[in-house]
Amino acid sequence: IMTSAAQMVKPVSLELGGKSPIIVFEDVEVEKAVEWTLFGCFWTNGQICSATSRLLLHETIAEEFLRKLVTWAENIKVSDPLEEGCRLGPVVSEGQYEKINKFISTAKSEGATILCGGGRPQHLEKGYFVEPTIITNVETSMQIWREEIFGPVLCVKTFRTEEEAIELANDTHYGLAGAVISKDIERCQRTSEMIQAGVIRLNCSQPCFRQGPSRGTKRSGLGREQGEWVLVKYFSVKQVHRLHIRWPEGLVSSPCKL
Repeated sequence: IMTSAAQMVKPVSLELGGKSPIIVFEDVEVEKAVEWTLFGCFWTNGQICSATSRLLLHETIAEEFLRKLVTWAENIKVSDPLEEGCRLGPVVSEGQYEKINKFISTAKSEGATILCGGGRPQHLEKGYFVEPTIITNVETSMQIWREEIFGPVLCVKTFRTEEEAIELANDTHYGLAGAVISKDIERCQRTSEMIQAGVIRLNCSQPCFRQGPSRGTKRSGLGREQGEWVLVKYFSVKQVHRLHIRWPEGLVSSPCKL
C-alpha cells in the first residue's frame, strides 16, 4: 500500500501488526498480574494486533507465576461462542488455524517447551479451535518469538534487571503496544518511556481509550488515529500571509519613474 501510494505522493496512515511485550516485575500481586497477562494475549482469541504475546517475567517469581498461569489458562472455557460462559472461541478461518498450528510445531522443532495447550481442545472435534497455549524455553531468534501469530499463543522469557527487560521488549521489528505491571509507579513510568511502542498500558493490558492517539512505531505503522491527533493526518494545513507592515524600501530599484 505504501509503495503504491508513493507513486502518486499520497499520504497514508498505516496500522500494521505487532509482537507486543508485557513486562511483569517481582513486586506484583501475582494473581492479578496472571489475569492481565492472560487477558492481554488471549482476548478475542489472540486475534488482535496489540496482543501482548511476549511475556517478560522477573526470574524471582517465574516458578510461582507460571504455575498459576497454566492453572488459569487450563480453566479458560473454550467453546462455541454462542454457548453460555464461553471465554475463547475459534480462530477466524482454516488458513489461520493451520498457520497457528505450524507456528507451534516449528517452536517444538526449534527446542521450545509447550507448557500448556498446543493443540485442539479434546471436547471440540470440529471448528478452528486452538487451546490457550503457553510456550517457554524460547530463544529470541526463534520464529515464535519474532513473528506475529494472531492466535492464542503466549511466549515467555525471564529477565533479571530492568535494563534487560527493556532490551528484550525492544528487540523486535514491531512497535505497536506494550504493558508494564509493577507496584512501583515510578518504575512503570520510567519503563514505559523506554519501550519503543505507540501505546503503553500500565498495570493492565488491552483497555482502549478512544480519546488518546493510537498507532505504532517501527514496522507497526505510522500516523495516528483517535482523538485530536487524527486531524493531523486527514486535514491539510495551509499558510496564508497578509502583509500589514511597510515593505523595506530600497530592496529593489523601481523600473518606473512615475
